Amino acid sequence: MSKQNELVELARTGASGGGGQNVIINGAMLVAQRQTTSTNVSNKYVLDRFYVYKQNTSSTYTCSQNSVSDLAGFTKSLKMDVTTADTSLASNEQVYIQTKFEGQMVQRFKKGHSDAKGFQLSFYVKTNKTGVYTVRLYDRDNNRNVSGSYTVPDANWNRYTVSFPADTTGKFDDDKNSSLELFFHLVNGSDTTTGTLQTTWASSADAGSATGQVNLADSNSNEWEITGIQLQAGDKASDFEHEHISETENKCKRYYNVYGRSTGTNQGSSAHAGWCYGTTGGSIRIPSVGGPQMRIRPSLGLVGTPSSSAGAGGTMGVYTSGAWQSAGGQTWYVTDASIDPSFRIDFNVSSGLPSDGCAGVYFYSSSMLPTDSSFAGVTLDAEL
Repeated sequence: MSKQNELVELARTGASGGGGQNVIINGAMLVAQRQTTSTNVSNKYVLDRFYVYKQNTSSTYTCSQNSVSDLAGFTKSLKMDVTTADTSLASNEQVYIQTKFEGQMVQRFKKGHSDAKGFQLSFYVKTNKTGVYTVRLYDRDNNRNVSGSYTVPDANWNRYTVSFPADTTGKFDDDKNSSLELFFHLVNGSDTTTGTLQTTWASSADAGSATGQVNLADSNSNEWEITGIQLQAGDKASDFEHEHISETENKCKRYYNVYGRSTGTNQGSSAHAGWCYGTTGGSIRIPSVGGPQMRIRPSLGLVGTPSSSAGAGGTMGVYTSGAWQSAGGQTWYVTDASIDPSFRIDFNVSSGLPSDGCAGVYFYSSSMLPTDSSFAGVTLDAEL
């Protein structure tokens, strides 16, 4: 391909599916809206867009957003620290880190077409457990997968590149659902390590999907961390594509957003005029949380404790007629979500509200993270 055609192709791929060459969101591990550390981590998101999955394992881990000082150009990583070892793996045992992509975000790979493009994956890993690690791409629309591997020679930060071939079979759906999924394997039982590693696209099967994979869980002194993840179309990997933090945050908020963040101490981070439809209840409408439209109508989570004397971090209360009303022990609800994103909160007290009048509804939060006990607000989840 001529240099001119390369530039044309770069402009074309950079303008489709979210901008830039890299389809990974939060590859530099800068955004962690839920929490920054999870001990004995279960199947969940800790850092945005990267899901921790464990299956039939006795091993345990702390997953964290780790500070990086020994890798130029990067300040954060996702770190998995083994806290309970497992040296005898069950056949169906698995531990991996996963991220997913909407179909409309990966059309640039032209999968299923005669001129399909390859998948170039690059990233930085630091681990004291040397040996072979495996990674896998899964096409959910067509139930096809392909695997690759990288070999860790030492306990330093190293950049690895894994090239996955183009696939002329099976197009990605052009929609908001999960079409492509990426897995970084850490622990695999014999169901996935038998046979030869499947390095060409084929119908999905467990066998050969992680052949050669080391057991990160064989010692509780083992740890593995990753950053600078990039997945791009073409036949060669380029340098990691850094972007402004606000752009990364905005991309993450398409899938998960939080209302009620505060860096203050027991600060009334949000106050609203609520309509009281009776003496014991009312509602408020939050017209916009901030951030982009979400992928789909989000599921909602109300975080905080209704209180008759709100003011401490993590409490919610209703104020009218010069006093806090008796909200303690009452149940509040969050409902009526939209992709804007917006929602409604229904509040309840035992008595004292001005029927068909207004009251002040307060959320006191002293944390940015909804998993902290001092947080009060709402989570909005539209993950794939």
